[in-house]
Parts: sequence; C-alpha cells; structure tokens
Amino acid sequence: MCIIFFKFDPRPVSKNAYRLILAANRDEFYSRPSKLADFWGNNNEILSGLDMEEGKEGGTWLGISTRGKLAALTNYLQPQLDRQARGRGELVTHFLTTDVDSLSYLKKVSMEGHLYNGFNLIAADLSTAKGDVICYYGNRGEPDPIILTPGTYGLSNALLETPWRKLCFGKQLFLEAVERSQALPKDVLIANLLDVLNNEEAQLPDPAIEDQGREYVQPVLSKYAAVCVRCPGYGTRTNTIILVDPDGHVTFTERSMMDKDLSRWETRTYEFTLQN
Repeated sequence: MCIIFFKFDPRPVSKNAYRLILAANRDEFYSRPSKLADFWGNNNEILSGLDMEEGKEGGTWLGISTRGKLAALTNYLQPQLDRQARGRGELVTHFLTTDVDSLSYLKKVSMEGHLYNGFNLIAADLSTAKGDVICYYGNRGEPDPIILTPGTYGLSNALLETPWRKLCFGKQLFLEAVERSQALPKDVLIANLLDVLNNEEAQLPDPAIEDQGREYVQPVLSKYAAVCVRCPGYGTRTNTIILVDPDGHVTFTERSMMDKDLSRWETRTYEFTLQN
C-alpha cells in the first residue's frame, strides 16, 4: 500500500513557488527485492526505483523522465487478490517509456483495467513551454480518466481524495508544509515533507478503511491507519519527494530502508532540468 500527496500549479505567480510538490510513501513487504532510484532507459532519461520481484521485474510505483513524463501508482485495498492478474507496476514504466500523452495513455489503460487488481494511476506531462497536465484513473472508480485542475490532492488505497482519516490528516500536514514552502530553503522544505511522510500516529477509528478492507485489514488496522505504516515485515520502506520549479528544474529525493533494517536508511537526491 502507499500514500501520495501532491500540489500543482502550472503557472505559479511567485518565482519562489513550485509548479509541483509531491510527497509519497511506498509501503511494501521488506523482503520484496527492488532497486533504489536511479536513471535508466534509452539515454538514461527515466528516474525511478524498480521492482525486482520474480515475474514483475522492471515495474515501478513512481517515476519521472527528463522529458517531463511523471507517473505514480497506488494499489486499491481489496480483501481478495487475483493472483493471475497482470503486474500493476508495468503501468508506470510503460507510460514513462512511451511518447503517448497522459490522457490518451490513461484512456488506453481504462480499456484494459479489468486485467489488473485494483489500482490508482496518476500520469502527467510536465512542460515548461506548454504547461503541465496531470491526469488520474482508478480501475475501481469511474470508467474514464480525468484531467485534474490545479490544486492539492491526496491518494491512498481508495479512489483519489477518498476521505480516509489518515489521508485527511496527512494532507493537512502536507498543506501546512507547502504553505511555508516559499519562505524555506529547499533542503528544509524536503526535511519537513519527510517528517510528514514518517508520521506514525494512527488515525482511528476509520470505518471507511474497515469497510473496504474487511477481515484482511483488521489484524493490522492500528498500524495501517497511519501515514507511515509499521507492521512486522511490512510497511513504509521508501519516501520520495519531487519538486519542480517554474523553470523546470527538478529535485528528486528518495529515502530508502536498507537491508530490511528499520534503523538503516539511505537518502539520495538527483537534480536535472526538464528537456521541454
């Protein structure tokens, strides 16, 4: 499971503002093999971590390219999974490696949504010249993808903006950090956003999570109902912050757990300018 908060404004009035601020957690089994974020693809133009689980190698949960393509995925909480369904991580990598625009891509995905277990997919075209476009599709929601209006959004393991208590709580913390962003040095903003992502306060009771997850979520509800999930052998193992400024300068910071050890974390930061 995962959680994502993001604010976008393609034409910020202030030069000190950001076009995009995104903060995301990847929640996964600690034993599931994956690669830390790095550049890959033709001409090394794509930056993301990669899933290395057998049969699902090369998928990812969040990535951005130097051409301005960005995609992020969360699973939709469901009590029963179809073990024969296609791997959802390919939805992100396919978008990052294609030339198809975000809305057209999500329209194509919506035609094949039944082939996957539940998911939410954010796809974006970030263009300094043309303006940024961010789209959303969830295969447990409306049949067609939508273009998002500029604003602030939260996404967890239900449909976009579903008011789970942990999502509302985390979004408020995110908004407070974002509102101070123009007055803060970039490294302080990133540190504040990482603090948001590592908040372990359980937001209970939450009937919405219980109704959606039913018996599957009951044993771990007290841990799962927090922005940062901490269960035995499972939980938040990657924090990612993406900042895009008005000139198209991207700062990508990833904080990752090392060797399944909660006491060992590594932080990497990459910076580049969008090539559009």
